[in-house]
Amino acid sequence: CWLMVNYDVPWNPARLEQRMGRIHRYGQKRDPVIIVNLIAGQTREGRVMTTLLEKLEIIRKQLRSDKVFDVVGRLFENISLKTYFDMAATDSGTNEAIAAIEGRLTEEQVQALQDRDRALYGGGDVKSHLPELRRAMETEQYRRLLPGYIRRFVETAAPLIDLHIEGDPSAIFDLEPLRPRAVDPVLNTVESYAPEMQRRFTVYRPKEQGAAIWLHPGEPVFDRFCATLLSRYSDDALRGAIFVDPYATTPYLFHLAQVSLLRHPHEPDTAELLALPGGRPAPPPELIDSRLIGLRQEADGDITLCPLEHLLLLRGAGKVAPGSIPLARMARGMIETAADWINTDVLARLVEERRALATSEMPERLDWLTRGFDHKTAELIAKRQRLNEDARRGDPKAKAELTRVKDQQRQLMTERDRRLAGLKAEVELIRPGEATMIAHALVLPVEEPEERQRHDAEVEAIAVRLAIAHEEAAGATVHDVSKPDLARRAGLGDWPGFDVRSMRPNGKERAIEVKGRARSGGVEVSENEWAKACNLRDRYWLYVVFDCATPRPRLVRVQDPFGRLLARAKGSMIIPDSEIWSASEE
Repeated sequence: CWLMVNYDVPWNPARLEQRMGRIHRYGQKRDPVIIVNLIAGQTREGRVMTTLLEKLEIIRKQLRSDKVFDVVGRLFENISLKTYFDMAATDSGTNEAIAAIEGRLTEEQVQALQDRDRALYGGGDVKSHLPELRRAMETEQYRRLLPGYIRRFVETAAPLIDLHIEGDPSAIFDLEPLRPRAVDPVLNTVESYAPEMQRRFTVYRPKEQGAAIWLHPGEPVFDRFCATLLSRYSDDALRGAIFVDPYATTPYLFHLAQVSLLRHPHEPDTAELLALPGGRPAPPPELIDSRLIGLRQEADGDITLCPLEHLLLLRGAGKVAPGSIPLARMARGMIETAADWINTDVLARLVEERRALATSEMPERLDWLTRGFDHKTAELIAKRQRLNEDARRGDPKAKAELTRVKDQQRQLMTERDRRLAGLKAEVELIRPGEATMIAHALVLPVEEPEERQRHDAEVEAIAVRLAIAHEEAAGATVHDVSKPDLARRAGLGDWPGFDVRSMRPNGKERAIEVKGRARSGGVEVSENEWAKACNLRDRYWLYVVFDCATPRPRLVRVQDPFGRLLARAKGSMIIPDSEIWSASEE
């Protein structure tokens, strides 16, 4: 969310701060965000409110920081804007109210509060979460590929559970049963949606809420679809299947497994055991990580971790007698070996990585926790000093409150020591969880040129989807013109010399040639692409997506590849990946 309309501006400045903070938040990708405040500007109250909001905007520009919205509530603590509205009951009072707001809300006061926060918290909890946010942003590109994977999955799996896709899978479609009552669990879930949505499905997020049922992980219909498929075929996955790999030289096994990491609770002492309500036992281990992993196991016993996406690029082998493959006859024993390797090597490695991460973040977390307790301690000390003065003047309530504050101080120190000790112990409490085999595959080599072409086409399709997602995220209007029918639909010739046409919000057009690589390596530029790059120059872009067969594809962009990479060549050529990186816009 990056646009907010305050139809009814609250009189409590703290509530106004909370509203603004909903879109002025960490992880916000839009710049700028927009807040629209609807004010009756010609009224006395409207003049007061307009003064406040305009003052905020002026200070925001002066400080060049949206953090001004985080301090409004504290600058007007325990003050309602109604106080100023009451002052504005007369013309002279309106001027007084405006002057009072301008005196309270100044650049110096906002800056002082920000400096105080920085000194107290040093970045605080948000700073400790920045590595996690960075990791999430690294996978953002991969998540944008999800609609393509979901579409292919639904198209392939629907007939397996007696469903038929009626309509365009790239737009809006319906799921029709192939036989009566075949998939009641799936279609019954649809009834939880409004009637006008129940025959409309899409794998892309609808622009308008309620336009269609968006199929994705976590959505009830999609989850029921997956559960139905698993209930029928999960045993088949464990029995195994046979695929072909056009780039393999010898047969190998591919295993899919789910592994987890746990954080065990520390051993409670006697006091903690007694404090547990109802004599309940200590809490169970906390699940801190659960992931799928792929393993590639060679005939000689060598085992390596393999990206899950590797399996998406392979094709079923068709009719192959497993008994004719020596590796298949050894599979049962090899699977046991692979399971042992997961439980020892893989889980141990994951625990070590997680502990290393926790250790690297520990000083910052300890510092933040200590500062938080110090801040609270300072507040209690200040409060105790005020109460001491009141108690010396004979205030009986102050004496009772002073005793309570002293108890709070003791409890706070005990809690501080407990929290710090628990935080320090967290690293060693990270332990391996369970490992469960989910599927097995026998993968055979094949030397057919058609297979390599099909494999390369899969990689190119992933790259094109990522390029389109990148352009759409920039607000562009995008057309896939990578195939003749798609190019004709966009008003171009069968072979336009590029794969994607993008019209940016600023009106500039990009003709984008997309190249994909399963891992790394040079890319080939055809004669037609060379000529188009020569003709279009700055309007022509080369987008290369490396690591398409991994969880984190890397997109590299080069504007005017003719001038930067191709001018010295005549016609088709192969460009080394090192030259692409050096010429990129990254």
